[in-house]
Amino acid sequence: MKKSLLALSLLSALTLSAAASAAEGVSYNYVEGGYTATNLKDSPDSDGWGLNGSVAIAPNFHVFAGYNNQDLKDTNYGYDQWRVGVGYNHEISQKVDLVTRVAYEKFKGDDFTVGDVRFPGDDLDGYSAEVGVRAALIPNLEGYAMAGYEDGKDYDGDFYGRLGAQVKFNPNWGITGDVKFADNDTQWFVGPRFTW
Repeated sequence: MKKSLLALSLLSALTLSAAASAAEGVSYNYVEGGYTATNLKDSPDSDGWGLNGSVAIAPNFHVFAGYNNQDLKDTNYGYDQWRVGVGYNHEISQKVDLVTRVAYEKFKGDDFTVGDVRFPGDDLDGYSAEVGVRAALIPNLEGYAMAGYEDGKDYDGDFYGRLGAQVKFNPNWGITGDVKFADNDTQWFVGPRFTW
């Protein structure tokens, strides 16, 4: 009985610690889906759909993943992008977290045909690292600003900025938007988010 009470007390303390490790009003447990688009500098624009999610695995750590599928406008060419990584969040005030994240990135383009010749699509691997702040600005509005760098074996490295916000309808549901600015492209995402 004493061991059960001790185990229950320890579990409760860990749960409260995990809940208290993020700024008030900021959760690292969510899933979202919606419309995504990319404006490219030297190629046709593309659009499609995407899914993203995050799960807190310890008081200051979370894992995250994202996937999107887009088609270039006025072409038969499409591509998939996905990323998976781990993040560290540290409360710097009651409403603001410092966030750092690293991720493995994957880009897979469709095969394409020119005349009667079939060419394999791009298959690129890389990584990204970013740091920024995430804050509960007011009870129903959360925002973040991140600066990052991405690189890979088959493409040049590039710095980027990312801005995002979520308008919350209630503790579980909201609508979120994200924009990522890089040298050669701008990526957009908007859609509903479920938080727990």
